[in-house]
Amino acid sequence: MTLRIIATGGTFDKHYNELNGVLGFAESHLPEVIARSRMTIPVELQVVSMLDSLEMQDTDRQNVLAACQAATEKQIVIVHGTDTMRETAEVLGAATSDKTIVFTGAMIPYEIANSDALFNFGFACAAAQMLPPGVYVAMNGKVFTWDNVTKNRAAGVFQAL
Repeated sequence: MTLRIIATGGTFDKHYNELNGVLGFAESHLPEVIARSRMTIPVELQVVSMLDSLEMQDTDRQNVLAACQAATEKQIVIVHGTDTMRETAEVLGAATSDKTIVFTGAMIPYEIANSDALFNFGFACAAAQMLPPGVYVAMNGKVFTWDNVTKNRAAGVFQAL
């Protein structure tokens, strides 16, 4: 079994520019994250986009869907921004039935101290190997189906509807 990892950007992959104090995108952190996770299963990394999820458009969501449909792997983890993760999961949930697709992300960028990125990534990778086919969101130790999740912005967590 090979696990496909799809990167779309989001807070998880943001870099801090110490010259101007701005968070933005450069290369994905996922090669380092995958190495640090010490997974012993084969992994195929695919960078679809590097966007803040608030900038994602319908065409970007269709690109994520196309990447999942084209993948030969049956288990997929999608690293996505948390603000519109639910919307992208809905597109995939309505169109995908034979694969296990798990969305995850981070509230704090990977390279910032106390980030939840590495834990969420490992948790999502484990969930993708254990869950039946479907589309899920795995954040901070909880798994939700795509149609029963929302981001509680006040608390900074995902929860069931």
